[in-house]
Amino acid sequence: MTTNAPFGRLLTAMVTPFKKDGAIDWAGIEKLADHLVQSGHDGIVVNGTTGEAPTTKSSEKEEIIKVVRKTVGTKIKVLSGAGDNETEYSINQAKRTEQAGADGLLVVTPYYNKPPQAGIQAHFLAVADATDLPMMIYDIPGRTGVPIEPDTIVRLSEHPRIVALKDAKGDVASTSWVIKRCGIPVYSGDDILNLPLLSVGAVGFVSVCGHTVGKDLRELLDSWFAGNATRALEIHQKLLPVYTGTFRTQGAILTKAALNLMGLPGGHTRLPLVDATDAQIAQLRDDLRAGGVSVK
Repeated sequence: MTTNAPFGRLLTAMVTPFKKDGAIDWAGIEKLADHLVQSGHDGIVVNGTTGEAPTTKSSEKEEIIKVVRKTVGTKIKVLSGAGDNETEYSINQAKRTEQAGADGLLVVTPYYNKPPQAGIQAHFLAVADATDLPMMIYDIPGRTGVPIEPDTIVRLSEHPRIVALKDAKGDVASTSWVIKRCGIPVYSGDDILNLPLLSVGAVGFVSVCGHTVGKDLRELLDSWFAGNATRALEIHQKLLPVYTGTFRTQGAILTKAALNLMGLPGGHTRLPLVDATDAQIAQLRDDLRAGGVSVK
């Protein structure tokens, strides 16, 4: 079983804070990136789903990479989403990501058009061949409409630049077999399954809840890899209200609301997402407090 973690163990898919008029809050991006570093992160993923990448322009994505890179320095890994349901666009985005100074790519399965496994494999290989950056493939069939089948993952793992898998499939049994068969480093992409996936060989997390409970997730990881499964389980159970509460509606919406409650610049969303309602914020406040998070 591999414990190699090519991008570190704790990463969070960072939100993109927007002002009320929809403009990016650049100072807010700097503050959030610094907050993640201070809470024990090894890396930050920008321009992903939680970053509302479908609503940001390519030029904005490049600038986000540059701002985060400048803020966190060279010791923290900066990955950027470059996936789309058009392969040519994904290739171009990957090249722009490399030029902007990112350390790696996060590339999701093409969504909506439901390609066959042969098309999924060809898509990932084409993007991997387009740059010199290491790449994390992202399996989230609940969003894309089609899974990356285990056989496809095993074949893709043979590419020298496909170095990790972000797993949000919600099928621990399937992931267990993938790890056994090819040893690809797996990052949990579903916070409530962080500990279960560690137990079958995952190497770390690409979290959403790392915005609010990063220090706890750091301790969970450190406890697990130090052999203290009891402490890791205690932390997992403590965080269950946060895991559940963050995803009562769309994760970026409630993460931004949570950051605002913590006095951090979560900001607003861009349509088609909408800001949390007063009722949703009240429930979120209860969920966060139940998980030990200090909020207003």
